[in-house]
Amino acid sequence: MKRYKFSVVIEKDADGYFAFCPELQGCYAQGESYEEVMENIKDAIRLHLEDRIESKETIPEIESISLTSLEVEV
Repeated sequence: MKRYKFSVVIEKDADGYFAFCPELQGCYAQGESYEEVMENIKDAIRLHLEDRIESKETIPEIESISLTSLEVEV
């Protein structure tokens, strides 16, 4: 079994949490809590990878992940 590392972006709004994996297009999940969305995105990534492996598609591998925020004045 091989381990893969991906970035995950989590956003919170009035309806709960939304997560997506930028490296895997279309791989996203929702949840009512942070813990739930983390479990859901982990499952979504696992299913996405299994499908790619079965289809003999390449799986992107990233070396580093960076996240920052900035303020923009308008």
